[in-house]
Amino acid sequence: MRARRQWATKWVGRMGAVHLGEDVLARARAGDQQAFAELVQAHQRVLWAVCLRITNNQHDAEDALQECLIAAWHHLDQFRGDSRFGTWIYRVAANAAIGVARRRNRPVSLEDVHAVTPDVSDRVADVDRVRAALAKVPLAFRSALVLREICDLTYEQIAVHEGINIQTVKSRISRARAHLRELLADDVAR
Repeated sequence: MRARRQWATKWVGRMGAVHLGEDVLARARAGDQQAFAELVQAHQRVLWAVCLRITNNQHDAEDALQECLIAAWHHLDQFRGDSRFGTWIYRVAANAAIGVARRRNRPVSLEDVHAVTPDVSDRVADVDRVRAALAKVPLAFRSALVLREICDLTYEQIAVHEGINIQTVKSRISRARAHLRELLADDVAR
């Protein structure tokens, strides 16, 4: 697994500035790994954020990102172009992260959250609190919230992605937000 993670990090991280267009997507579909790397590079921060927020663990997020990249590469021909490429690959990342989180099914420690970004302590302290609180939100609610807030998907897109109706999506997002508010309020009271 570690070798795969290192390969993904090198592969995604080796690109510089990116200019995307239909030609890049067409080249990637034709099997051009460099073009695929350009597509992924443009979205790598959000892909990482989706994987990390859903799995709540750096190592699991790395595994999920690796699975996302492999799945996206192997199924690039299934991208129909009905939505933006970013929307499609965010869904692939969310599916991979949910799969890893379900397989691991282990509690998340604060050390895992802090190990992800050691420089966070140099930034705003609230980021740590939000991450820790988000880690405590149940997976179904957390997943819906991440897809809405990080991936910027609509309720309809989330419903299709999760295989649930729109009202359930709204309910899950509402419950996730309420749960976060409660956890953050409890943290402030301490």
